[in-house]
Parts: sequence; structure tokens; C-alpha cells
Amino acid sequence: MEYIVEIKDLSKDYETGFWRKKKVRALDGLTLNVRPGQIFGFLGGNGAGKTTTIKILMSLLFPTEGSAKILGSDISDVSMHSRIGYCPENPYFYDYLTANELLDYFGQIFGYDTAKRKQLTDELLTAVGLEEKSRSRQLRKFSKGMQQRVGLAQALVNDPEIVFLDEPMSGLDPVGRREIRELIVSLREKGKTVFMSTHILSDVEALCDEVAILRGGRLAATGSLSELLSTGNEQRAFELLIGGVASEQMRNAVSGINGAKVLTKPAGTAIEVQNESDIDAVIAAARTCGGKIISVNPVSLSLEDLFVEAKNR
Repeated sequence: MEYIVEIKDLSKDYETGFWRKKKVRALDGLTLNVRPGQIFGFLGGNGAGKTTTIKILMSLLFPTEGSAKILGSDISDVSMHSRIGYCPENPYFYDYLTANELLDYFGQIFGYDTAKRKQLTDELLTAVGLEEKSRSRQLRKFSKGMQQRVGLAQALVNDPEIVFLDEPMSGLDPVGRREIRELIVSLREKGKTVFMSTHILSDVEALCDEVAILRGGRLAATGSLSELLSTGNEQRAFELLIGGVASEQMRNAVSGINGAKVLTKPAGTAIEVQNESDIDAVIAAARTCGGKIISVNPVSLSLEDLFVEAKNR
């Protein structure tokens, strides 16, 4: 199939207030397609509509308008849900089960025999980095990060074709984040699709093939990371790093260059100019002050810049 997720004109209204109710639009005409076999990053600020979108796709919420398909089937098709996995941002399970018992329970739901359930439980809890000594402890004694690992494991019990992860790195320490990143990459290598909502931009840059950015419930930008980050780079600034001279002295020296910005960094003084033609003028000014040219680099658009620009549109 060309698209594994198809979202068309999806909107969601919530009612607020007690006596005088009014509608608030959390999602507004979202149209989005996701190709199979990739890691898709779903980005947006707080309240942008990310979790609302995922809950609609999981049939935990019903849309006010629009439609959506997963694996070619409408999201109302219950049978399709046996082929997908889902881990919410804050997974919650029965507190008095152990991690082993929980995974065994989900294995029973999917009809696996005892031997298969034990094998899967060991494999999945190992894959998400849950230590063997913790697997027999009740979930109520788990930290948020440990519960997140168990949530990721249960999302993979049925060997899904596509996995929906809402803030999968939430509550994880740096080592845990690295382990989960490796797990997500391994899913792509197996031909799975990962639809991932996250606010950790470094994880998006490290993992995602394509991204979509939501702003106020609307789609602000979408496409491959390389395409989005290359947009407008031709007209972006240049940064020169100067050593051996005080920042204030350089600030005075380049005061005549239109648009020049001076920043103090641990390695020296950074001068940012908008035009390539101003580079020679900064170099001349630095040499006049007795400074040393450390580097000259174009200021490339980062994912953070892209995120902020899309948020402010």
C-alpha cells in the first residue's frame, strides 16, 4: 500500500464550561499521510493536538469531522486493531501485577500458548531494557521510566505492522533513551512503521525519516527532515568565530556592518552576518584588533528553528 496511515480533514471539538458551554477546537482539518516502513515524527507544542490525533486513530476518541484509515481500513474497523501497537504517554496497568504477569496476560489476549508467552515476555522485556530482577516486582513499585518500558513492551506483543508511540522517551534517563532509540530503529529495520509523538527534538533528528508539525490543531509543516531543513538555508546567516580579542572590542570593530550580531562563546567571540559579502569585512576587522580567525560556517536551519518558525506562523 502507498500509505499506511491516511488522515483526511480530521477535526475534534471539545465542550468546555458548566452552565454556558462553548466548543473548543483541538484539531482543525488535519490531512496527513504516512508511508510504510519509516519512522514518522509527530511534533507540536503543548495543546497542539498530537495526543488528540493519536487517540482518535486508536478509537479512544471520536472525531467531530473527517476520517482516517490505518492499513487501508477505517479506524472503526475493530479487526484492524489486532495488527497495530500503541503505547500512551502515561501507560497505566493494574498495580498488583508484575511485569512478567502483565506481558503474559496480553499474550493470552492474542491467543499465544504458554511457551510462546514466556518466550515473548523474556524477549520483549529484554528489548526494552527492563532488568531481570525487576520483572517479578509489582508494577506499583515501578518508577515512571520503568512503567514506560513495560508500556513499550506490551505495544509489541502482537508483532504489529505499525506502532503508535505517544512520547515514548517520557521519564527515561539518558541510557534508557538510547536503548529505546535502538529498539525503534530495529523496528524500522524489520519493516515496521513507527508513528512517534515527541517533544525531544534530538531524538527526532536521530530517528525520523519524515515529520509533521502541528500548531494550534493545524498542520504547520510536513515532509522529510532533509527537505524541511534545507528550505531557506540559501539565505541564512554566516558565523565567524574569532579568538584572541575581547567581545566588546569586536563589537565596536564591526558596528559599521549592517545586521552584524556579536555573541560571546567559550571558544571566542562569534560574529553573525547576513550576507556572504560581509565576511571579508569581519575578517579585516578581526585582524585590525589582533584577533585570530578560528572558523567560518554557514548558520544552518536546525529542527529547533523549524519548530519555532512553524509555531509562530
